[in-house]
Amino acid sequence: MGWSNLNKLSKIKLFCIPYAGGSATVYTKWHKYLHRDIELYPIELAGRGKRYAAPFYTSLFEAVDDLFKSIKNDLNGSYALFGHSMGCWLTLELAYKLNELGYNAPRHIFFSGNRPPHIYREEKVLHELSDKEFKDEIFKVGGTPRELFQNKELLEFFLPVLRADYKIVETYCAKNCDMFLNCDISVLNGTEDDLTETEIEGWKKYTKLQCNVYNLNGGHFFINEQVQEVARLINYILIESSQLGLGCEHFKHQRQIKV
Repeated sequence: MGWSNLNKLSKIKLFCIPYAGGSATVYTKWHKYLHRDIELYPIELAGRGKRYAAPFYTSLFEAVDDLFKSIKNDLNGSYALFGHSMGCWLTLELAYKLNELGYNAPRHIFFSGNRPPHIYREEKVLHELSDKEFKDEIFKVGGTPRELFQNKELLEFFLPVLRADYKIVETYCAKNCDMFLNCDISVLNGTEDDLTETEIEGWKKYTKLQCNVYNLNGGHFFINEQVQEVARLINYILIESSQLGLGCEHFKHQRQIKV
């Protein structure tokens, strides 16, 4: 094996799963901020980006099966998983699937911008609304540029993608909430998001190992607003803390990230 291949294997692969309506491009801006020993793998979901022609998923578990097919040939060496919002639940179920199939556990899992699936919320079922009602509700959530709602052609493309994503989330029934993950996890939360402390802390039941919570400035889509800070946190957790022999408490103190 050549030196370039050995060097590639020594890197930590970071598989990133987007939020509802998002594509792999939401993570591409991280390239210039991540440590050189982290190799970014933004995953494209069906029905968007380069996979525009692929049919939408009919369930969250179908999406997980597709995610597994996308990464199974790249699971050699060390890897980590990151999911935001809808991507949290996809990431959780993907981790369970990898464990069931006998793959090595991730080095770390990042759950960002969502509650754990065992905590129920009474919420309006959005995917069954009319186009106008659905559009109004999505606008309230934020994170979608106003210009998109004013562009009829873009809206006609975007709304079906988003509706399909909401459908698989709103019909998702978690099966494995009592199964522990065999790795440390980090929970990222926007200070202006509407997650409760109980919901955020609820992620701690998913591992017997370490779980740290980080509150970063911003709303539900803080990962788009705090790109450098999120990347800096990932760098520290995956690379710098192990090199320095320090725990995440040091990073939190130094960076003044609230917990």
